[in-house]
Amino acid sequence: MADGTTERAAAERAGAEQPVERLTAADLDVRELGERATLVQFSSAFCRPCAATRRILADVAGMVAGVAYADVDAESHLGLVRRLEVTRTPTVLVLDADGRVVRRAAGLPRKADVIAALGAAITGEQGRAERVGNVTAGRP
Repeated sequence: MADGTTERAAAERAGAEQPVERLTAADLDVRELGERATLVQFSSAFCRPCAATRRILADVAGMVAGVAYADVDAESHLGLVRRLEVTRTPTVLVLDADGRVVRRAAGLPRKADVIAALGAAITGEQGRAERVGNVTAGRP
């Protein structure tokens, strides 16, 4: 039996649409997701860029009404880390109002990239994953 990673990579090479992962507040151990979008950060205890990422995401979330920020300890949420294939910290996910993962980035993001990804998530731009800067963006 082939593993899911191999099957997913083959589907991506073939240009097949990938199912969009959907998260709930319970998945992230938060009270609720943002009304318009949610910025999610996977962090770990000894991750130096995680602190800078935390400041960027909290700042951006504070700029836009209806946007929540959730910092998830990767070590305490290994099942979710595996499910989402988080391989390094920080990893940032942008969720739309329905909790669908519409953007993803690994490593320290630039504030401008986070703002652009958030704007696209709020306006409902979704689709096949495409690499833009250091943010993986969904494009139709």
